[in-house]
Amino acid sequence: MNIAKIEANGETIAVVNDSEIRIEDVQSALDFMATVRYETDCDRMVIPKSMLSESFFDLKTRLAGEVLQKFINYHVKVAIIGDFSAYTSRSFKDFVYECNGGNDIFFLPDEQLAIEKLSKLK
Repeated sequence: MNIAKIEANGETIAVVNDSEIRIEDVQSALDFMATVRYETDCDRMVIPKSMLSESFFDLKTRLAGEVLQKFINYHVKVAIIGDFSAYTSRSFKDFVYECNGGNDIFFLPDEQLAIEKLSKLK
């Protein structure tokens, strides 16, 4: 797992890259979050969607809600980056819209937008 620390607008953001799926269930999400926080001391993270299992994007599994709730509980703001156009369900689109309207979780197309968004949050 490759983790870079980026400074933007006075905020430190961990940008994570890996070719492996790292988040497959709630426990792996907690382990991932703990590892990144330990290694970087960052509470803002950018994660490519390729690091999430496909079941995360199927809202019927409830994995997305359970995992993202852990990020919120531990006060970690996260931007998941990638192309989400393959997920055509109305419920997933609504979920992304709701997340992007908040202050903790974002689904964005690229790293630069993610860093910009996370760096401007209070």
